[in-house]
Amino acid sequence: MKKDLHSNNNEDAFIMEVNEELKNERLKQIWDKYGLIFIAIIIVSLTAAISFETIKNWYNKKFQDISDTYSAATVLQEQEKHDESIAVLKSIEENAGDHIYAQLAQIQQANILFEQNKNEEAITILQKIIDDSNTNESLKNVAIIKIASYKLENATFTDIESLLKGMVDKDGNWTVIAQELLAMSAIKHKNPEKAKELYADILANPNAPENIKTRAQDMLLLLNE
Repeated sequence: MKKDLHSNNNEDAFIMEVNEELKNERLKQIWDKYGLIFIAIIIVSLTAAISFETIKNWYNKKFQDISDTYSAATVLQEQEKHDESIAVLKSIEENAGDHIYAQLAQIQQANILFEQNKNEEAITILQKIIDDSNTNESLKNVAIIKIASYKLENATFTDIESLLKGMVDKDGNWTVIAQELLAMSAIKHKNPEKAKELYADILANPNAPENIKTRAQDMLLLLNE
């Protein structure tokens, strides 16, 4: 009888181990397939959120020269004249003082550095934005999200959670984007229950955009398969 009980325990342990391996493999497949796509979607969303035209509409004509200079810098970036674009953006940063264009120029410099795979330099600039008490709150959140996005591949779940905690805990405009990023980190680090919890929070948020809710619903279906 004891032998049978021992055999059953071994079988149960083996089944649990196999199930765990299958679960981990499934999470790896989800990350491999969707991880970088989600990061790209979030970065594109951020770009739209701080688009030049949106920022431009916040201010009056006295900043027209800075507006035109910023526009020239973005054209140079599109032409892959990165050094020239950064030089123009640095001049804006120096001349704009505490104006939001100075912060926007810093973020754009970081974007260019990321394009050149100079990630540490880009993160240093973004961290400077975060640490500056005069930074516009929305742009500070953009900087945090960008850092989290670029660290998602290699950072621990705890590191990403620490970066995003302020936005996840606060019910604001950036909460659902932070939750979405944190959920992807949970998937990468084989914590499906945490990912499900975060996606459920997104679905329960009446202020969450429909496109993010749709992605959350799709990811829940994948995680529950």
